[in-house]
Amino acid sequence: MPTAADLSAAIRDVPDFPKPGIIFKDITPILGDAALFSASIDLLAETAQGARIDKVVGIDARGFIFAAAVADRLNAGFVPIRKEGKLPWTTRGMAYTLEYGESVVEIHDDSIMAGENVLLVDDLLATGGTASAAIKLLKALGANIVSVSFLIELSFLNGREKLDAPNIQSLITF
Repeated sequence: MPTAADLSAAIRDVPDFPKPGIIFKDITPILGDAALFSASIDLLAETAQGARIDKVVGIDARGFIFAAAVADRLNAGFVPIRKEGKLPWTTRGMAYTLEYGESVVEIHDDSIMAGENVLLVDDLLATGGTASAAIKLLKALGANIVSVSFLIELSFLNGREKLDAPNIQSLITF
């Protein structure tokens, strides 16, 4: 089975995307390789550390790819946290700060029942704004957050410091 080191080696750096000065971490080589994709899902599922997980929550948009597959592996439900205005039912929102301004993420009010065990999954932890807002939404719904797990963490941006959650894990750290 491929390891986290194999996953890291497959990530492609794309300079100046989406704007000058940014080095984008392209995960499509992982997604396009069946063995690497499967390994990434297995490794993310292991971050639940054997706990019973009721719901795996994924953050819009690439987090959906991983979270839905992890939910399947763990025999759990999948819940999306989406950008404002994208969910069709009654929602609860949380604002977070961007480099230039603010954005909002939302979750369906009835997607998590109080006390349910939740694994939050996303592809990337950068500045931590989106993940922090997601954690606040989950806590407002009464979720028991078992773990917050990322495929990649850009540790030099210190996003982890913004996260008020137990058991924060990243498979790959840059």
